[in-house]
Amino acid sequence: MKNRIRVARAEVRMTQQQLADAAGVSRQTVNAIESGRFVPSTMLALKMARIFGTSVENLFSLDEEDI
Repeated sequence: MKNRIRVARAEVRMTQQQLADAAGVSRQTVNAIESGRFVPSTMLALKMARIFGTSVENLFSLDEEDI
């Protein structure tokens, strides 16, 4: 799964810690999501989309091997 979390954070000048606090997770969780080591739950993906004012589909997409 690909994600645009790092890009979305950069666009609004938000740190990993600020995103973690807003989403109710640890900074390590945000780091793991950004690096592709962790796939967020539906609830967390929806929270992140709301934080950035966008859709889940804009933040996350499937790789060809995920299909």
